[in-house]
Amino acid sequence: MDSYQILAERVLAGDSATASDACAILSSPDEDLLDLIAAASRLRREHFGNLVKVNYLVNLKSGLCPEDCGYCSQRLGSEADILKYSWLPREEAKRQAEFGLAGGASRVCLVASGRGPSNRDVERVSGMVEEIKSSSPGVEVCACLGFLKDGQAKRLKDAGVDAYNHNLNTAESHYADICSTHTFADRVDTVDKARGAGLSPCSGLIVGMGETNEQIIEAIEALKAVDSDSIPVNFLIPFDGTPLEGTWALTPQHCMRILCAVRFLCPDRELRIAGGREMHLRSLQPMSLHVANSLFLGDYLTSEGQAAEEDLDMIVDGGFEIVGADSAQQLRDELKSHRAAHLAAFGSATPDESDDTTAADMANAPASVPSAAGTLPCGKPSPPVGHEADGSGVTIPTIRRRGAGTELSPNA
Repeated sequence: MDSYQILAERVLAGDSATASDACAILSSPDEDLLDLIAAASRLRREHFGNLVKVNYLVNLKSGLCPEDCGYCSQRLGSEADILKYSWLPREEAKRQAEFGLAGGASRVCLVASGRGPSNRDVERVSGMVEEIKSSSPGVEVCACLGFLKDGQAKRLKDAGVDAYNHNLNTAESHYADICSTHTFADRVDTVDKARGAGLSPCSGLIVGMGETNEQIIEAIEALKAVDSDSIPVNFLIPFDGTPLEGTWALTPQHCMRILCAVRFLCPDRELRIAGGREMHLRSLQPMSLHVANSLFLGDYLTSEGQAAEEDLDMIVDGGFEIVGADSAQQLRDELKSHRAAHLAAFGSATPDESDDTTAADMANAPASVPSAAGTLPCGKPSPPVGHEADGSGVTIPTIRRRGAGTELSPNA
């Protein structure tokens, strides 16, 4: 392959990068990484300037999914000690969304576990969307409810849903190795239904599940084929109690190469660093924003992410601005000031440590303050995000114990 800068010139001139180009990117040596990132950054800047889109997840219904996706903590047979709860009330879904909006999110992603929604579920979510948009009309809403039946995508569109997330996850040639209860074609069908109803397709992948470089490229090309507008790249979170627990196949450098491959093959598409970025990109997270132009703020569906302040620090320190915000730095500084004021007001006491601390106090406390969210159901303290298991080099995911489904404030 020609140099990465020459490849970037080709793509900027309107030529498409090829599978062969992507293969060369994924197999490139570590000493080439900075050159590769610099070239990919040119494409990112051409299409998105210095903007970062902030997205925020609200887990509307957690656990007890009948599907057997091997990577998922909510799967059939999962022994992961995650939060399990049924549908949030409409008002609570709106309240949880507003935490993310206050943290700079311009898109709220409403997610529910399960194979797919009933028509009653679609009506329930439609009501939530209408409630959210009535108070925040400029916000984008993305729904992620599983496999769609005929007519459901149109109902969501009519309710004000802007996008529908349904990840392809991996290559078709690898799909049977991670799931047996549905097929790759089933996933493509739902993305097609969403796009056909006028919803923006949001579909991405999960890496680190034993796929080859060739299968990563196959998955990216499949995302191009379904015309995904937004591509979240998830890095496997190897939950204990799932078939892929303890799997540790990625390095920070290879994660960066994967992001660069997506950027070259899909230069004008929103590229989001998503679940597992803290564990796998590690200290390269800030650098990844020179390739990706989007991230999830704070926590994920069942695991904790890094502090929201750290997410905003990455954006500000990298010289980026946030979509929809007048000033990323002002937003970051206001968030830090707000949380410092809460810390001064409420301290770090948990309900067990201070009889004067009410549940309402803890619900309003900053997520970075130690709280009951730092305690496992067995009573032991939760390890920090990215905790290493007994020096083994394997990082244990920290299960989410705050935000949706709890009385504690989310990480936003």
